[in-house]
Amino acid sequence: MTRRAAIYARVSTGGQFLENQLRELRAVSERAGWAIAAEYVDTASGATAKRPGLAQMLADAARRKFDTILVWDVSRLARSLRDLVVTFETLRALKIDLVIHQSGIDTQTPAGIAMMQMSGVFAQFERAMIVERTKAGMARARARGAQIGGKPTGDGTVAAIRSLRASGLSMDRIARDLKIGKGVSQRVCQAYDREQRG
Repeated sequence: MTRRAAIYARVSTGGQFLENQLRELRAVSERAGWAIAAEYVDTASGATAKRPGLAQMLADAARRKFDTILVWDVSRLARSLRDLVVTFETLRALKIDLVIHQSGIDTQTPAGIAMMQMSGVFAQFERAMIVERTKAGMARARARGAQIGGKPTGDGTVAAIRSLRASGLSMDRIARDLKIGKGVSQRVCQAYDREQRG
C-alpha cells in the first residue's frame, strides 16, 4: 500500500520562498514512491505560536489523513526544544512517521526511531515532574478538605484536541471527531483559549 505523505513548509517572512522547500520535499516524496496527501505552509516567525498550517496538519494527523510528515529542517517544525518534544510525542502517539530532510532523520530508520525514543524519554521525564508537582498539589488540596477526582486525559488526546482547536473547530465538533466526552474537550479547549488570550 502506498504511503501517504504530508509536507510542511514554513518561512519567517513573506520575502522568503516557500517554493524552494516544497519543491525539494516533493522530490523526496517522489523518490520514496509516496503519494502526497496534503501540503501545509506557514509564513510566521520562529518565535510566534500562531501557525495555522502546522495546527491544521496536526489536526489532520489526528484524523489519520496521512502516514508520514516531510519537513525541510527541524527549525521549520518547532520553536523550542520543548515544542519539538511535544510534537515528536504527539506524532509518536498517533503513529505518524516524520522525515526531517536536512538532518537526514527518518523515523522509519533505526536512527530516526532512536530520535523519537529520546523524545519519549524527555516527555516521560517532564510528565514525571508534572505528576510529582500534581501529587503535591493534590495532597495540599486534600489537607484543606477538597474533593479530588476525574480520570486524567492522555497526552496524545490533549495534543489532538489542542491542534483541532487551533484549526478553529468548536468544542462539540472536536468531541465528535475524536469520540471523546464533551467535558474533556471543553476543559482542554478552555485551557488552550486562555493561553492564546494570555
